[in-house]
Amino acid sequence: MNRQAIFLLFGLTLFFSQVNGQTFRQQFNDFVSKKDTVGQQQLLEKWEKTDSNDPELFVAYFNYYIIKSKQEILSVGQNPKGSNVLQIMSQDTTEKEPIAFMYGDTYYEPNLLSKGFDWIRKGIEKYPNRLDMRFGRIYMFGELEDYENFTKEIIKTLDYSSVNKNKWTWAENKSLDDPNKIMLGSIQNYQIQLYNTENDSLLNNMKDIAETVLKYYPEHIESLSNLSIVYLFQEQYDKALEPLLKAEKINPKDYIILNNIAEAYKNKGDKKKAIKYYELTLKYIDDDEQTKKYIQEQIDGLKSK
Repeated sequence: MNRQAIFLLFGLTLFFSQVNGQTFRQQFNDFVSKKDTVGQQQLLEKWEKTDSNDPELFVAYFNYYIIKSKQEILSVGQNPKGSNVLQIMSQDTTEKEPIAFMYGDTYYEPNLLSKGFDWIRKGIEKYPNRLDMRFGRIYMFGELEDYENFTKEIIKTLDYSSVNKNKWTWAENKSLDDPNKIMLGSIQNYQIQLYNTENDSLLNNMKDIAETVLKYYPEHIESLSNLSIVYLFQEQYDKALEPLLKAEKINPKDYIILNNIAEAYKNKGDKKKAIKYYELTLKYIDDDEQTKKYIQEQIDGLKSK
């Protein structure tokens, strides 16, 4: 299945600004911006003695150990990361291709990393409604490419949203405006993160997350789409159509859903329905000329057969 042929629904991209409310929190953020780890440590020790149950203390300790554990290293290998890459050429001048690459990489010292995760775990246990703590842990599992725990933590968050009825809080225990939308939008971005790895072994992770979302939020169009995408890649086209047709009933003008329905029918060999849904996609699509051109090519190709 061609990834370029499948459209993925994008969730809400969130940018939360730091609110410098509490004195300790403000001072800690200042030390972080100055990269003063000694100042951070001294402040944390003082903070812990003053108020060991302050929820912001757990977040600060988590950040402290994550920052301290992170190390930039030079790596040599065949799969370079990042934009700053040096090619290592063979001494044999007839060899035109590099024999290896040298590039910058990130390493997290395991003991320090473990301490950070321990602090955020304790924070979540004490303050289970703090969505920022949960997202912080999920983010780090993503950074570490630990997609098993990444997925487990997302599912735990979804399960708990049913318990607390989405009464989530953020930094300084402040309530969120439209917490349900924020949670689901962020989780959709995590799904996109999994998809963008282009690692087909993670399709089942996407499926597990989508099914959990739909367990609690059965009309969440993005998750219906995600579930269908997994089935499309697995060439289970009838199964892919089930969530797609549900999504179409919820929003019959969603061109991403319409395109994926067309893709499913095309791969099933149902030319008539594929053309119908490609034409509907063209009808409702935004001003994206490149995508319009692709859709028109699909229609022309099917009609010429």
